[in-house]
Amino acid sequence: MRYAYNVYEDRCPTRLVLDRLADKWALLILDRLEDGPVRFNHLRRDIKAISQKVLSQTLKKLERDGLVTRTVYPTVPVTVEYALTPLGRALAETAAALTHWAEHNMDAILAAQAAYDAAVMER
Repeated sequence: MRYAYNVYEDRCPTRLVLDRLADKWALLILDRLEDGPVRFNHLRRDIKAISQKVLSQTLKKLERDGLVTRTVYPTVPVTVEYALTPLGRALAETAAALTHWAEHNMDAILAAQAAYDAAVMER
C-alpha cells in the first residue's frame, strides 16, 4: 500500500508527528485522557514529575496537532479541561498499548539490561 507521505524521507511532515509520539509526556497525557476530560491540575497530580511548564507545552502541541481539545470555564479561578478529539482517541489506543507494554515487560527489560551490562563488564 502506498501513502501520500513517506516517514523515511527526511523532510516528510510525519516526522514531526513521530517526534510527538516519541515524547514520554505526550504518551502519558494521551493515555490519561482516554477515560474522559481532565482538568490541568489533575493531570499534573496524576503524571508524577511533570512540571507545570512541560505539561502546558505538551498540551499545546497536542492541541495544535488536533489530538486534544482545551475547554475554558469562566469560574473563579478559571477552570481548564482537556479532552481527546476523535483523532486523539484513535491514537490513545496505540499510546496505551505502548505505555502498558512497558509496564508488563519491565522485568524482562531489566533482566536483559543486567545481562548486557554483565557481558560488557567481562570484555
